[in-house]
Order: sequence, then structure tokens, then C-alpha cells
Amino acid sequence: MLKSLSILFLLLCSAFTLAQDSLSNDPPETKWNAFKYDFANIFKGMGHSYTRPFHWQGKQWMQFGGFVAGTALVYTADYETSRFIRANRESVPTWLRDYGEFYGSPQYQMIAAAGVYSIGLFTENEKLRRTGVLLVSSTASTGLLQQVLKTVVGRARPESNLGKDTFDPFNSNRRFHSFPSGHAVTAFTAAYAVGKQFKSPWVKAGIYTAGAIPGISRLWDGQHWLSDFVVSIVISVATVESIDRFLDRKYDNKYNDEAERQAHLKDKKTSWDLNIGAGTIGLALRF
Repeated sequence: MLKSLSILFLLLCSAFTLAQDSLSNDPPETKWNAFKYDFANIFKGMGHSYTRPFHWQGKQWMQFGGFVAGTALVYTADYETSRFIRANRESVPTWLRDYGEFYGSPQYQMIAAAGVYSIGLFTENEKLRRTGVLLVSSTASTGLLQQVLKTVVGRARPESNLGKDTFDPFNSNRRFHSFPSGHAVTAFTAAYAVGKQFKSPWVKAGIYTAGAIPGISRLWDGQHWLSDFVVSIVISVATVESIDRFLDRKYDNKYNDEAERQAHLKDKKTSWDLNIGAGTIGLALRF
């Protein structure tokens, strides 16, 4: 993960250097100021996402409690779901498993995020620039968080055959880095941030599906439990939503027009609904 962040930093620095040389009709300091402003917002957005729990009130804590309860129910079935998913691995096309492994790799997500931002900066497209800032900030935020959680929690991977209840915090052996799924976190963070740029629910569904495959591929390979995957998706959504709200106050242009942006700022609320019934567990996120 540290290597991936180093790659991201170098790419952003390259973006600044190239930006100074591109579009020579504009004063270099204009792009320099834009880069400084964006770079500051990337780190401020990360800090904003990490500090949100300190600002939660009663309703948010109740929603979090519902999420924990739902995750606990998934956890109880981790062994059975893992056995079933791994048993059907060979029925999944090889190209799909390879795609999941490749696309979910953190370094590729970092490169893609920096690439989107660079294009927005070069072309002076503020909407694309803002999208790039959201991608970079969200990817870096979730990437660091999942790396810390892996180390602190120390959950054994399914392939270790030590059971779903085995935890060895601060064990550097990768066999104890099951929670959460790095592939699921990084891939779905990018997919969710990109999906927010489109209005069509079908386009969103396609993008979210593509972003979920890397995490699912890790279940096939016995690298993570289902509860690891579920928590990873929630971390991705919560982080992107948090940073997106922060950036609403920093940029004038968004993925929608001005009228929709104002409505988005006024009505944007996130809520969690946990539905539990006979043989059914449902967790719905509305935003």
C-alpha cells in the first residue's frame, strides 16, 4: 500500500509539471494554484472522512448499530458461504477471475485516479478535475484505512484453514490479513465514485457490478470471508459519500448541472435500513 501511495504522489507531481508546460496560452501560475488547491483538498477530504464518526449523533449511531448487527449475522454464516463460493470457483471463467485480480490491485486504482485528475487539470475541465480529486482522496483514504485494519484486526484468511474466528492482531504474515478486503475496498471505491457521475440507474448498476467483481474474486480464491467483503463495500460507500459532501463546499461544478447541484446539497442525506425476516437479511443504503 505504501508503494501504491508513492506511485500516486509521483503521478500527481508529474501532473503538476506537465500542467505547467501544457496549454501555453494560460499563465503557469493558474495551473499551479489549481494544483495546490486540489492537492490540499485531497488531504482535507481524507481527514474529513476519518473524523466523521466524531460528529455522529444519536441517529447515526443507531444506524451504525444496525450495520454492525447486520454484519454480525453475515459473520455467523461465513464458514458456510465461504465453502459454497470456493466450491464453485472452477465454474467461473478464467478471464473473469483474472479481471478481478488485476482491476482490484491498489496500484492500478491509484494510477487510474491520478490519470483522471491529470486529464481534468490539463483540459481545464473543472467537473473532471473535481471527479479526479474525489477519486484520489477516496482511494487514498480507504487504502490507508484498510491497511491499518488488516494489521490491527489480524483475521485469518479462509485459505489458512484456521477458521473464521481466528484473530492474531499485528501479525505481519499475510495469512492474517483477511479483514477487510483490499481489492474490494479499492475497486468499489473507484466504481462508486465514477458511478456518481451518471444519472442512469442502469449505467450505475453496470459500473457498480464491475467494481464489485474484484472483491468477489477474492472470495472465490479463499482470500476473504463474506463479512470481509460486506464491510469493505460499506467502507467504500461511506468514504466516497463523506468526501463528496466535503468537496461540495470546495468546487462550483459537479457531475450534474447547477440546479441539480443545489438540490443535491439541500436534500443529500444518507440512511441505513436493516431488514431482518425469516431467512432474509437486507441492508439498504439510501442517499
